[in-house]
Amino acid sequence: MQKQQDLAAYYFHQGTNFHAYEYLGVHLTFTEEGTRRYVFRTWAPNADRVALISDFTGWDEGVPFERVTDRGVWELSYTADHSLERAAYKFRITRNGVSHNKGDPYAVSSRGGADGASIIFCESSYEWEDAAWLTHRRAAVLPTSDEYLSSPLNIYEVHLASFMRKEDGGYYTYREMADILPSYVKSMGYTHVEFLPLAEYPFDGSWGYQVCGFYAPTSRFGEPDDFRVMIDAFHRAGIGVLLDWVPAHFPKDEWGLYEFDGGPLYEYQGHDRMESRSWGTRFFDLGREEVQSFLVSNARYFLKEFHIDGLRVDAVASMLYLDYDRLPGEWFPNVKGGRENLEAIAFLQKLNAAVLGEFPDALMIAEESTAFPGVTHPVAEGGLGFSLKWNMGFANDFYAYLSRDPVYRKYHHNALNFPLMYAFSENYILPVSHDEVVHGKRSFVDKMYGSYEDKFREARAALLLMMTYPGKKMLFMGTEFAQFREWDFASSLEWFMLDYPMHRSFRDYVAALNRFYLSRPELYARDFSPEGFEWILADESEKNLVAYRRFDGRGNSLICIVSFSGASETVTIPIRAAYTPECLFHTDADPEFARTIGVKKEKDGVFATVTLSAFSGVVLREKNGKKKIRIQDELTV
Repeated sequence: MQKQQDLAAYYFHQGTNFHAYEYLGVHLTFTEEGTRRYVFRTWAPNADRVALISDFTGWDEGVPFERVTDRGVWELSYTADHSLERAAYKFRITRNGVSHNKGDPYAVSSRGGADGASIIFCESSYEWEDAAWLTHRRAAVLPTSDEYLSSPLNIYEVHLASFMRKEDGGYYTYREMADILPSYVKSMGYTHVEFLPLAEYPFDGSWGYQVCGFYAPTSRFGEPDDFRVMIDAFHRAGIGVLLDWVPAHFPKDEWGLYEFDGGPLYEYQGHDRMESRSWGTRFFDLGREEVQSFLVSNARYFLKEFHIDGLRVDAVASMLYLDYDRLPGEWFPNVKGGRENLEAIAFLQKLNAAVLGEFPDALMIAEESTAFPGVTHPVAEGGLGFSLKWNMGFANDFYAYLSRDPVYRKYHHNALNFPLMYAFSENYILPVSHDEVVHGKRSFVDKMYGSYEDKFREARAALLLMMTYPGKKMLFMGTEFAQFREWDFASSLEWFMLDYPMHRSFRDYVAALNRFYLSRPELYARDFSPEGFEWILADESEKNLVAYRRFDGRGNSLICIVSFSGASETVTIPIRAAYTPECLFHTDADPEFARTIGVKKEKDGVFATVTLSAFSGVVLREKNGKKKIRIQDELTV
């Protein structure tokens, strides 16, 4: 046993203990006589004294630890004649005569809030019921051909505290949400749910992105096993669970990682790298070995202990660049003279290699807002090794385009066709994220130009384009029923909007579009390959219109035509000889907008003429036969 502990400490200090939570924190063992013994360990190399203060030792001087490694691991074995499960504790760290009470960085449960006391939770007996899901996950994610992730991926992004509130404004618990959210996500046709951070965070206004308890699911909604119940419920419903994860920075709350042993420890020490000007937080010292062990272990912890299916790594750009959020003169170049944070690059490569090496069917997703090269390229080829990356450039340009008067959109047509110039340089997700519906940016439907009715039509067309362009998909909660109010983290979504026909119809349209996406491999099987896409009409700027084909790699294709014109538009497109287009999906719920497709043969090929109403789109299949067919309103939306 001692040899195992010595090895764990050695690898922890080397930055390669990716099971560090099994060594540090608190762990229940038993003496030869069967008496409970709780072993507490923490890393505080600059401390003069470490003591345990708690419900069971008192909250004054506490019981002292012993320093067990020369690089700062402290240990205490505490024998108890009864279970200490759910008892609260903290570490009193003393340096130069000054003491601070700190939460356990490796605590798996926490009281949260301003107090932040850690909670002993060593006796979980949860039995998972998601074996079928894990088998499905392996088949869906692991490549069976040259194409990575050829299965559908359509994510519903959720902030759990504001998805739905009780009448008194209180939160639904993890267990209560297990009875509500999985069935809703399933009914809407999504494949995954992605939660904004759920590790313990004190400040509601941070949305979860200012984490203090990195190993503790937030106690706002229940205990760790309650969290497991919710994840298990998603898996039994056939829905994957992704979690936002924040390895870039942490807040300055007294009980958190901030100056843990009386000075900078988990954070960088130099002021050129320590502080985030915009967030008021501290950046992790990603070059420090013990910090690497802490963070990689944390990622592994959620995948192993909670069966999380993937992590969306937050604020990657803030990690990659030394001048991020810095004014000239406030940062220093790296040893190569550049602005890249070489330590962060090495850390992210280590993180992804370790996580995907152990969980090859998990997803590691980067929220990276720049054009940093190779984010989703393999580590062996010099890339960062992520599975996927948010395409934030496309989202920003597309939203700006949609907010313009259709009369002037022709001058900004590159918002529609330029993304295909780089669409296959990374494995992209096309996101409608929480960041785009707050702080005066307006909700998705309210970004659209024009009247109330036109906003709905344009939003339908916009979502059709996003669902048929190359890339995986994501939609933030509330967008599916066209909530007009911006997202507010402190209150529930406006579910009463579903009492209004326009909003209910829009929700049904999104569900129909999601189900259509799931049914058509042409729309997802070759998202990351140029062979999965072909322009038909890329430059119809005068008509605010694009047309393109999507291929599944097995000889099947779809024609997609989307118009952002404020008037009816007619286009002629080339089709395969002896095939007549059949409409499979269109954005118009009202049969009034039905149109006829005409097919004619000319000396230079066979062409179809398609008429679209204002702000609309269609998806066509080239079907055997030569007769004219009428676009039918096939979907009840």
